[in-house]
Amino acid sequence: MKKPAKEKTLAKFTGPLLLVGAGKMGGAMLDGWIARGLAPRRIAIVEPQPAKAVKALARRGVKLNAKPSPKPGPKAKADAAAVVIAVKPQTAPEAVPPLGLYVGKSTLVLSIMAGRTIGFLEKALPPGVAIVRAMPNTPAAIGRGITVAVGNANVTARQRKLATDLLGAIGKVEWVEDEALIDAVTALSGSGPAYVFLLAEAMTKAGIAAGLPAELAGRLARETVAGSGELLHRSDLDAATLRQNVTSPGGTTAAALQVLMGAGGFDDLLTKAIAAATRRSRELAG
Repeated sequence: MKKPAKEKTLAKFTGPLLLVGAGKMGGAMLDGWIARGLAPRRIAIVEPQPAKAVKALARRGVKLNAKPSPKPGPKAKADAAAVVIAVKPQTAPEAVPPLGLYVGKSTLVLSIMAGRTIGFLEKALPPGVAIVRAMPNTPAAIGRGITVAVGNANVTARQRKLATDLLGAIGKVEWVEDEALIDAVTALSGSGPAYVFLLAEAMTKAGIAAGLPAELAGRLARETVAGSGELLHRSDLDAATLRQNVTSPGGTTAAALQVLMGAGGFDDLLTKAIAAATRRSRELAG
């Protein structure tokens, strides 16, 4: 049986937690954390342009854009239990180094910035920091994302569990041991929603070309893609078996699949597309 969507996995987290960047993805994580029992008073947010929903959380105890108040002393720090970096990657060179003020020996730094490697973060932050790099995708906005994470050698088992709990607020979590795999993850699941939306778009255009009214073709494509995705989500069968179950020998589906799966068809196109996205991810990461 699946766990309830709002299991209070973060109710015992004592914090403090610093969220740097509360845009779409950061905001989705924030909503998920609170739904899973994280007390707003444990959270501090750095966001130059906070949305109304984020501003409203300040009335519930979230500290919004508050400056740190370190203890006196040359090495004083306002240590956080976790620092979650959700800013745009192009702002990282300016945004990340000042976060060292919040980082202590037991702090977990969790980054969801695309293209910014663990090596980049290690150079920008104090030595010995525990870092987890993660790649979520846009269905995180409705709690149905998939995130792949990788940690550096400083991440403890306890910090890994904390990272899983924090990322689990926006969907399922997978771990890899080789950071190089994140480029392929980015190409498959990070960019993947665009491929699915393109499928719905192409199905709509094809329906119109076959004679359907545009609005009806759009609704049919949308509901077919959404419903099929939900069936895949709920079913214990793999995608290939589900496809075969829909395909009667010599029928209409078989005629369509013969085109889609022929030489140079859908499989080959998608393989080339994901390879191109993987290459671009590596280029962006430097």
